[in-house]
Amino acid sequence: MAAKDTYAIIAVGGKQYRVREGERLLVDRVAVDEGKTFQPDLLLLGGDGEPKLGDKLKGQQVTAKVAAHVLGKKVIVGKHKRRTGYRRRNGHRSRLTQIEIQSIGKKAATKSTAKKSTTTTKTEEE
Repeated sequence: MAAKDTYAIIAVGGKQYRVREGERLLVDRVAVDEGKTFQPDLLLLGGDGEPKLGDKLKGQQVTAKVAAHVLGKKVIVGKHKRRTGYRRRNGHRSRLTQIEIQSIGKKAATKSTAKKSTTTTKTEEE
């Protein structure tokens, strides 16, 4: 568990976000199912002394959970040219994902389930 003042800068969908543990934020749609977790790219880790960048981030990760896939606020775009009767109205709603930052810090230790293969070589006697 990270300290209370620890923060991270992550990259999701080509944009960068400053996050803390427990925060919820809206990002561009992520191709992960609701309720599943993923690890966004970690760019900087700071808050407890000197910020860590690059090679100092080895063994560190941020875990985020997809809370919901939502639609953003409706954006209306209007075009108008004077004296010609030209008027166009168009709009869209951005497809967003609400994520919750679960943990910032060291990677969880994974148990190695792969068995070591034992091979024996026969030596030919001459």
